[in-house]
Amino acid sequence: MLIEKIVQELQDIPEDKLAQIYDLIHYFRLGLGQEQKQPRTPGLLKGQLGDAFFEPLPEEELQQWE
Repeated sequence: MLIEKIVQELQDIPEDKLAQIYDLIHYFRLGLGQEQKQPRTPGLLKGQLGDAFFEPLPEEELQQWE
């Protein structure tokens, strides 16, 4: 079972590093909740675009897209 594998891995982590693991898991879990609450609305940007957004790309960069 996957939960057992996770627990086994946690047992092998030094005690002084467990706080970092806790933060990782905690904020990952909180992020999962945010994904469900805030559906993504494609195409809508908040704020304004700077003029640089509308400037053409240099030829060197364009060639990388082809």
